[in-house]
Amino acid sequence: MDFDVIVEYMPMYVKAFFLTVKIGWIGIALSLLIGIVAAFILHFKIPVLAQVVKVYVEIFRNTPLLVQLFFIYFGLPKVGLSISAEVCGAVGLGLLGGSYMAESFRSGLEAVPVLQMESALALGMNRLQMFRSVILPQAFSISVPAIVANIIFLLKETSVFSAISLMDLMFTAKDLIGQYYNTTECLVMLVGFYIIMLLPVSVLGTLVEHKARYRMFGD
Repeated sequence: MDFDVIVEYMPMYVKAFFLTVKIGWIGIALSLLIGIVAAFILHFKIPVLAQVVKVYVEIFRNTPLLVQLFFIYFGLPKVGLSISAEVCGAVGLGLLGGSYMAESFRSGLEAVPVLQMESALALGMNRLQMFRSVILPQAFSISVPAIVANIIFLLKETSVFSAISLMDLMFTAKDLIGQYYNTTECLVMLVGFYIIMLLPVSVLGTLVEHKARYRMFGD
């Protein structure tokens, strides 16, 4: 292990780290938005839209992110729509994540007991109040573990961005290994930066899950 090499490469890894985090979290924010909308459509079984969402979920959950990125980055220009690698990465991650988030939110909504809704209506709440004050808090609490797992999964999936020449952590590691053959140092730094990116999410997700469970069950 040559620590001089690590010091020399550190600025490049830091730059790649922030780029990876930025695109990753933009994609995650997009996935949450898509997931919430899709879950509502599926939960309320809106005609036509529900069928469209089901097809979308099945397609994106059953194809690799790499294939989806290739289709967006190399396929869309064939029909006159060219986008940058950064936008492609964020959109691809958002679409993939949206399919997983939709199922997480939907399962949370459907797990709320019917008795809770009937009780809310019996207390004089209208449907909007019931949805905001009774259904959503419980559905979110139930969905937290799946949402956190999806976020960690999506952050790890950023490792395929290098396939579209996006200078993320993986691209930087492979590029430096290919040029200078300092494989051990490059891989150790790669693992270290992914741990820095993922460990806080895992810890924070556990805390949020415990807090949500305490608010719901009191233990």
